[in-house]
Amino acid sequence: MSPRARGGLAIAIALLIPIIPFVVIGELPGERWLSRADDNALLFGVAGAGLLAGDVLLPVPSSIIGTLLGARLGLIAGLLWCWSGLMLGNLIGYGTGRLLLGGLGERLPRAPTLALLFLSRPVPVLAEAATFTAGAERLAMVPFIAICGAGNLVYALALTGSGAALLPAGLAGPGLIVPLAVPALGWLIWRWLKSRHSG
Repeated sequence: MSPRARGGLAIAIALLIPIIPFVVIGELPGERWLSRADDNALLFGVAGAGLLAGDVLLPVPSSIIGTLLGARLGLIAGLLWCWSGLMLGNLIGYGTGRLLLGGLGERLPRAPTLALLFLSRPVPVLAEAATFTAGAERLAMVPFIAICGAGNLVYALALTGSGAALLPAGLAGPGLIVPLAVPALGWLIWRWLKSRHSG
């Protein structure tokens, strides 16, 4: 198999890993599970971070979980739990890609890979696929952690800030606009940059 074909296969598998669980079981009721820990802030934070970490392999509504962490725990604590869960999920995805797909890929150019990693953080399926692909391509760990850390910080801040500012007052509608809009905005920016790069 040619290096190009191996790279294409690695990317196809990376896309299928998050899609197949969603097709088979649908979106998991993460917000309902989180509500069971509502009377204990520490348990709520741990449960929220755990759900976000598991989102790399399971269909968890990460944008809603991040927003609820901000609403229940406040901006700072919610941000820390949200960011930690997202980062743990990225490390799981990177390790999974490296172990399962590492022999399939060829090295991708570093700059587009880092740009894709940063911009894809809020975009469902693409975020997970980019993480798996980074592991498969054996992207150096330090740039991977740095770029995911920065992208996750922006994403987590948007989610938890929205939750902390708008949900406690009972304005669920405005509070949920950000978690729904951020993934769409991330996807649109990525598509725009991709069309400029290919054009």
